[in-house]
Amino acid sequence: MNDHRVRLRNRLASTLLVASLGLPFVARATASPAPARPAAASAPAFPLWSIYRHVLAGARYVDLTHAFGPDTPHWKGFGPMTVRTLYTIRKNGFHVDQYCHVGQWGTHVDAPAHFHHGMRTVDQIPVDQMLMPLVVLDVHKQVEKDPDYAITMGDVRAWEHRYGRIPPHAFVAMRTDWSKRWPSQKAMQNKDAHGIAHYPRWSLPVLKFLFTQRHVTAIGHETTDTDGGLGASKDDYSLESYVLGTNHYQIEVLAHLNEVPDAGALVMVSFPKPEHGTGFPARVVAIVPRNDAGTGAH
Repeated sequence: MNDHRVRLRNRLASTLLVASLGLPFVARATASPAPARPAAASAPAFPLWSIYRHVLAGARYVDLTHAFGPDTPHWKGFGPMTVRTLYTIRKNGFHVDQYCHVGQWGTHVDAPAHFHHGMRTVDQIPVDQMLMPLVVLDVHKQVEKDPDYAITMGDVRAWEHRYGRIPPHAFVAMRTDWSKRWPSQKAMQNKDAHGIAHYPRWSLPVLKFLFTQRHVTAIGHETTDTDGGLGASKDDYSLESYVLGTNHYQIEVLAHLNEVPDAGALVMVSFPKPEHGTGFPARVVAIVPRNDAGTGAH
């Protein structure tokens, strides 16, 4: 009886995750299990391993992270990154490089303490906030017409009309396709003849809605600033200050959001653990249903 209950519990866990991802394994996960081989009859059951085998192993993984180096596009106030080779295989039998850059470099995490003293630092971000449902708000068509575009509640309502309510604890990314301008600093900043930068931004009504009404975990974008080019050009970072002031984190300078669906995927966010750090380069990976090519959830 106990073995039967364990198998039933495992099947239920796999079925729920399959359904949440929209992966083409539902029938396989819910079908009656094949007769166990004698050698495996007494093998322990591990629900998470079952989920990996039936769901995650068959998913598509999309890297949402830019590789970084000395020429990486960055915020106007930062100097260049430097790399110094300390040891080489030829001389020392091993290779070691020394990297020198600010914490907010390349695709990176901004911790609340980046703007607010006493709030969470990078090492205080809980690890259970690093695997989340991925919500992509696609406004790249609007940005094509207006590089200073600010996302609206209409954009959010349109997403929810199509896919349903934004789930709690989600990671919400704003897709602008601005990352296609990488790795050109000039193209990313898009300055006019007067030195004013022009690139898209979030809006306060949307951010307040996401954090107070939908209770999301974090946000992300492809540009170097939450406030867009117009805000950054006049040192107005009120939108970023709001996000971090909620004691939630954000990810800046994302890549390849055009390769993931608007709904139905998961995202893994990881980064080193600098003590008392306010930011650091991050690795962000989307877990996408295998049959979805990134043109929107089905």
